[in-house]
Amino acid sequence: MQTFTILYTLFGGLGIFFFGMKFMSDGMQAMTGDVIRKIINSITANRVMAVGVGLGVTMLVQSSSITTVMTVGMVNAGLMTLKQSIGVVFGANIGTTITGWIISIKVDKYGLLLVGLGFIPALFAKSNKVQHLGRAVLGIGMVFIGLKTMSDAFVPLRESQAFLDSIAYFAGDNYQAYIASLLMGCALTIVVQSSSAMLGITMALASTGVINYHTAVALVMGENIGTTITAMLASIGANVNAKRTARAHATFNIVGALVILTILPYYFDFIEWLVPSDAEFKLPDGSQPNVNSHIAMAHTFFNVTATLVFLPFLNTLAKFVTKITPDKVEKESSHLLMLGNPADLLPATSLIQAENELKKMSEIVSRMYKLVREYWEDTDEDPKKLAKILDYERITDNIHKEVTVFLCYVMEKPLSHHQSTQTQALINASDEIESVADYLERLTVYRSRFRGGDSLEGESRQEFFDFMDEVQSFYHLTIAGLHKASDYDREKIVSKSEELQIWADSIRDKHLDRISKGAYKPVTALTFSDMVVALRKIRTHAFRMSQSVAELNSQQE
Repeated sequence: MQTFTILYTLFGGLGIFFFGMKFMSDGMQAMTGDVIRKIINSITANRVMAVGVGLGVTMLVQSSSITTVMTVGMVNAGLMTLKQSIGVVFGANIGTTITGWIISIKVDKYGLLLVGLGFIPALFAKSNKVQHLGRAVLGIGMVFIGLKTMSDAFVPLRESQAFLDSIAYFAGDNYQAYIASLLMGCALTIVVQSSSAMLGITMALASTGVINYHTAVALVMGENIGTTITAMLASIGANVNAKRTARAHATFNIVGALVILTILPYYFDFIEWLVPSDAEFKLPDGSQPNVNSHIAMAHTFFNVTATLVFLPFLNTLAKFVTKITPDKVEKESSHLLMLGNPADLLPATSLIQAENELKKMSEIVSRMYKLVREYWEDTDEDPKKLAKILDYERITDNIHKEVTVFLCYVMEKPLSHHQSTQTQALINASDEIESVADYLERLTVYRSRFRGGDSLEGESRQEFFDFMDEVQSFYHLTIAGLHKASDYDREKIVSKSEELQIWADSIRDKHLDRISKGAYKPVTALTFSDMVVALRKIRTHAFRMSQSVAELNSQQE
C-alpha cells in the first residue's frame, strides 16, 4: 500500500510541477513576446550575440527545448544560418541552468502563497499584462508545490532497504556508478521529454537524502544529453541545415559530458570548494539542505565552461556536422518551409515566420504583375507566360491557405494584446495579397477577349498601360513597409490611392467617349471597363494591405 501511495504522490507532484512550468512559461512568453521578437531579430553573424540570443530567450521562456526546437525551425525556414543556430543552442544550454537555481531556492513553503497571489490577477485582472503576470506567478507557485509533493513522496524511500539495494549500483563512488547514472539520466530524460522535470526529480531525490550528491550530478550530466532528443525529433523531415543544427546540439552536449566524465571526481571537489557548504550535510530527519545549490552550480558551471571552450571552435563544429550530414538533392516541397509546427514554437517566433512567408508571397505577386504586364504587351498570346501566371496564382493560394491555418493555430496560444493584433494583421495582409493575385489572373484572362479581330490600340491602349504601371508602382509602395518598416509612408500611400481612383474613372470615361465617336467597336467597352475595374480592385486590396502593414509595424503600447 505504501508503494501505491508513493507512486500516486510522485506522479501527482510531477503533474503539478509540469502544469506549473507550463503556466510559468506561457505567462512569461505572453508578457515578453515583443522582447523575444526583438532578441531574435537582433541575431547577427557575431557568435557571441547568437549565444546571447539563446541565453535570453531560454531565460524568458524557461525551456531550452522550446529554444532549440525554435532554432531548428528557423534554420529550416532559412531565417538563420547554421553557425548562428549553433551559437543560439550554446546560449540555450546556459539559459536552462536558471531552472536549477529557481528550484534550489528554499521557498517551497511559499508555494501556496504564490498560487494565492497569482490566481487572482490571472482570473480577474482586466489588463492582459497583469493576467499574464498572474499566470507566471501562479506557475512558479505550482512548481514549488509540485517539488514539495515529490520530495514528500521520496521521504519513505530512504528507509526502504529494498529500494536502497536497487539503486546501490548507481550510488557508488566509482566510474561504473557515474557512467550508469549518466546513462540513466539520459534515458529518463528521453522518455519524459523534459530536462527541467528530470532536474526537479533529481533535486527532490537528493534533497530528501535518497541519492547522494555524486549520483545527482552524474544524473544531471546525463539529462543534459537526453534533452537533445527533442531537437533531433523536430529535425525529422526538415532540411539538411536543420538536421545539422540538431546534431550540433547533440555533439556539443555529448562531448562536453564525456570530457567532464573523465575528471568527474575532481569536478565534485571543485564544486565543493566553489560553494561554501558541505553538499552531503544531513539534518536529523535525513534531508540534505545544501545539496541543491551544489547541483545547480555543477550544472551551470559545466554549461558555461563548455560554451566558452567550444565557442572558438564553432566553425570546426559546423564543419563536422556538415561532414556527417552531407548535402543531398531534395525534391521541392509543396509545403511552406518558413512555417513550422506552431505547437513547437513561441508565439513571437511564429509571427516572425508567418511574416517572412508573407514577404515571400508579396515578392511572388510582384513577379506575377511584371509577367502579366509582359503578357499584355506581347503581340501574340504566349502560352508559356500564361501557364507561369496561373502557376503563380496557384502558389499564392497555397501560401494564403497555409499561413491562415498556421496563424489560426497560433491564436489558440496565450498571446498578448499586441501579438493578437499582429496575428490578425498578418491574416488580413495575406487575404489582401492573395486578392491582388486573383485580379491579376482575371486581367490575364481578359486578354483572350481580343481574339477574332478585336483589339485595343491607340490612346486607350497607352492609357491602359500607363494606368497599369502606376498601379504596379502603388503596389510596390504598399509592400515596401512589409520588407522594411522605415520605408512605410502613410501620407504618400493615401495620396497615391486617391489619385489612382480618380484616374480610373477618367480613362474609362475617355474610352467610352472614343467608342461613341466610332473609334472602337462597342464590344471593347465592356472588356476595357473590366480591365480598369480589375486594376482598381488591385489598388483597393493593396491599400487595405498597407493598413495591415501599419499595424504590423506598430510598437507595443
